[in-house]
Amino acid sequence: MKPNTASETAKPKFDFQQLADDFRTLDLNDPGLWPLAPKVVILALVFVVLIAAAGWFGWKPQLDELDAAREQEASLREEWLNKKRQAVNLDAHRKQLEEINRTFGALLKQLPNASEVEKLLVDINQAGVGQGLQFDLFQPMAEVRKDFYAELPIKIRLSGTYHELGAFAGDVARLSRIVTLNDLDITVTRDATLTLNTIAKTFRYLDDQEIAQQKKGARK
Repeated sequence: MKPNTASETAKPKFDFQQLADDFRTLDLNDPGLWPLAPKVVILALVFVVLIAAAGWFGWKPQLDELDAAREQEASLREEWLNKKRQAVNLDAHRKQLEEINRTFGALLKQLPNASEVEKLLVDINQAGVGQGLQFDLFQPMAEVRKDFYAELPIKIRLSGTYHELGAFAGDVARLSRIVTLNDLDITVTRDATLTLNTIAKTFRYLDDQEIAQQKKGARK
C-alpha cells in the first residue's frame, strides 16, 4: 500500500478573502448574478431576522396571552373550589346563621327600648336603695348612638359600707337588662364609710326609624 501524498491528505480550506471580495463586488441591482456564498449568507441572515421578528411581534404576545389565560384559569379554578366547598357546607352554614340570629335576638332582648329606659333607671336606683346605700349623685348623661344601639351613661355617687357596695354591684349584674359599671373610683370618708364614683352604662336598641335617620346623617 502506498502512503498518502500531501495533495491527497490536504483538506479544502474556506477562503475568507474570496468571500469578502464576493461581497464587495455584489451588484444590488442584479441578485441573480451573485456568487453562491453571499447568497447563502444573506439568506441565512434574512431567515434569522424573520424568525426574530416573528418571535417578537407574533409569538411573544401570544405567549403573554397564554400566561394570562393560565393565571385566569387558576383563579377561576380556585373560585370554583371555594364555591363548591360553600355549596357542600351550605346546610351547616344555614344552621350556623340561624343559631347566630337566635343568639343575637336573645341579646337584643336584653337591651331596653326607649319606653323601657325609665323603668331601668328606677331599677338601678332601687338596687342601691335596697342595699341601704345613699345616693349622692344620680345623673343621666347624653346618650351615645352606635350602629344599632345607644349607650346611656349615668354618673353615680354612692356612699355605704364595703359589703353594701359589693351587694349593689351584684344586684346590678343580675338585672334582666345589660348594665355595666365603668371607671370605678372608691374613696374612704372621715366616718370610715366608702364613697363609690362610677359611670353606669346601660344600652337600648334603636328602632328602624332611628337607624334610618342615623344612616342618613352618616351619608351627609
